[in-house]
Amino acid sequence: MNEKKKDRLFSVKSMVFIAIFAAIICVAAPFSVPMPGLVPISLATFAVYLAGGLLGGKRAVIAVALYIMIGAVGLPVFSGFSGGFAKLLGVTGGYIIGYIPCALLTGIFSDIPSKGHWTAPVGMVLGTLACYIFGTAWFMVATGSELLPALISCVLPFLIGDAIKIVCASAITMPLKSKLSGYLSDIKG
Repeated sequence: MNEKKKDRLFSVKSMVFIAIFAAIICVAAPFSVPMPGLVPISLATFAVYLAGGLLGGKRAVIAVALYIMIGAVGLPVFSGFSGGFAKLLGVTGGYIIGYIPCALLTGIFSDIPSKGHWTAPVGMVLGTLACYIFGTAWFMVATGSELLPALISCVLPFLIGDAIKIVCASAITMPLKSKLSGYLSDIKG
C-alpha cells in the first residue's frame, strides 16, 4: 500500500502537475508592487494558494520548493524579477521560505471534504499566517527591527491585499478542483 502512495507522488502525471504549478509560481511571483517598506506586494501567494488548493499539501510543497530552488540558482523568479541565494538571506527571504508552510496548510485544508466550501479559504488564511510568522521573524533578524515596527511594515499593509487574493484564489480553486477532479484524483493519495 505504501508503494502505491509513493508511486502516485512521483507518477508522471503528478510530476507534470507539480512542474506546471512551479512554473505558475515562477511566472506570477516576479510581478510585484514596491511598498514604502522593504517588502513588496507580490502575486506569489496567490499562485501558492492555487497550488495548495488544487494539488494538495505534499505536491504543493514540492512545487514551491522547486520554485525556491529555481530562484536560488539565480533565475529571476522572485519579486521584482530578482533571483539568487542572497535574496533568500535578505529581508524578504523568510516570506519566500514561508510559502512552504503556506502551501502545506492550504493543501491540507483544501483536501478536507466540505459541503460549505469553507476549508480552502481557512487553509489559505492559516497558510498566510504561517507565511507572516516566518517572514516577519526573518525580517526582524535581518534588519534588527522590533516586533511592532516589523508588523506595521510587513503585515499590516498586506492584510487587505492578501484577503482579496484569498477570495479570488478560493473562487478559482473550488470550481476548478471539481472540474479537474478526474485528473487530480489519481495523483492524490
